[in-house]
Amino acid sequence: MSNNKDVKSAILGGGLTGVTLARLLQERGDDVVVLEREARIGGLCRSRTDAGFTFDIGGSHIIFSRDAEVLSFMCGVLGENIGRRTRNTKILYKGRFIKYPFENGLADLPKDDLFFCISEFVKTLIAAEKGEIPPPENFAEWIGATFGKGIAECYMLPYNEKIWNYPPERMSLHWVEGRIPRPPVEDIIKSAIGIETEGYTHQSVFSYPARGGIEALVAAIASPVTPLVRTGFSVRSIREEDGRFLVSDGSKTVEADRIISTIPLQALLPCLEDVPEEVQAACNALRYNSLCSICIGLAGSVPDLSWLYIPEIRIGQFNRVSFPSNYSTAAAPDGHASILAEITFNEGDAVSQMPDDDLVAHTVAGLREAGIIRDAEDVVFTSVERQQYAYVVYDLDYEKNVEIVRAFCCDRGIALVGRFSEFEYLNMDGCIRSAMDFVRTYR
Repeated sequence: MSNNKDVKSAILGGGLTGVTLARLLQERGDDVVVLEREARIGGLCRSRTDAGFTFDIGGSHIIFSRDAEVLSFMCGVLGENIGRRTRNTKILYKGRFIKYPFENGLADLPKDDLFFCISEFVKTLIAAEKGEIPPPENFAEWIGATFGKGIAECYMLPYNEKIWNYPPERMSLHWVEGRIPRPPVEDIIKSAIGIETEGYTHQSVFSYPARGGIEALVAAIASPVTPLVRTGFSVRSIREEDGRFLVSDGSKTVEADRIISTIPLQALLPCLEDVPEEVQAACNALRYNSLCSICIGLAGSVPDLSWLYIPEIRIGQFNRVSFPSNYSTAAAPDGHASILAEITFNEGDAVSQMPDDDLVAHTVAGLREAGIIRDAEDVVFTSVERQQYAYVVYDLDYEKNVEIVRAFCCDRGIALVGRFSEFEYLNMDGCIRSAMDFVRTYR
């Protein structure tokens, strides 16, 4: 068994969080190594270029943030390889393109649905003022108490059932504040009578790499620390010896003062010795969704949209459709355009068992019905990409279970940073913020 030189910090995982940690720690003068299982870095932020088309294989990503420091960091590392776009996002509802978010596009609804949504919103406001609405105990109840029965039933519940692949009434609500804004009353009223309002204004202008897809961001962050990354290193065991950690892939061993894990908890725990039964059970109970990305290259054009939400299961299994060629002209060859459709799934369900060709046919048929693809013969390129770990699902037992696992890792001296290591639904900016905050307190 061969050993490399000792390092202060071994970072498990070379995704966005891992390479950001490595860069920031190196800038501080620390000796670090990044251990990445795959042949290349990037994790969920990898991109694929084939036949002149570039797709983000872990689902559609854009660069935006309310966090000025993080946004400046992302845009700064990309330098000139960046473009800016004005968001144009819709919801496909009963054959109509409704402004996103839904509560800002009520005037575009069929009149009966518009009345249902605004009437139930007002009834909910009055009931809340009278103290007649009990505190919600799950995500579904929070949606009803926040938006009213109309908006809940027309859009919020069916869309969330689709993307989470899990019943909203069995989901926790602790995570929604800050992620799903409460709509101002005046915006709802303006929206209902056709006065323009904007929601999610922090996304109204977003950035994206001019070339290379979202992986260009990871590559730019990693560029100063590329020699510190060891790809093809699949961690199999982590043990302590004489106050240091020994990390092995079965043939090579890295010795480090400290371990920082950015890999999924479900991949970390099997590498550790003497995991208590209670901790393993808690980890096994943590829910997550996998993601299937269906990449489609077209001859011709696509609608002038950034992305489109699809709440109706009738149209297809996909919950969101984005248009990479509208993010960057380099994402598709001249005279062509591209579409990225996303389907969440779990191992053992119908989507997980569908062959790639069937998924492509299902998606193309749905997009034709939606009017996004005019003719199946326009499709000149397809691929299907599957990611096992994509979305953290906050079920009702989440807080109890995640605390058990975190406490165990802390006791073992293993730091957890990033989406599937902290087991928090962090966007790209949240992952970078998590890395920044960790480095500022890490000694």
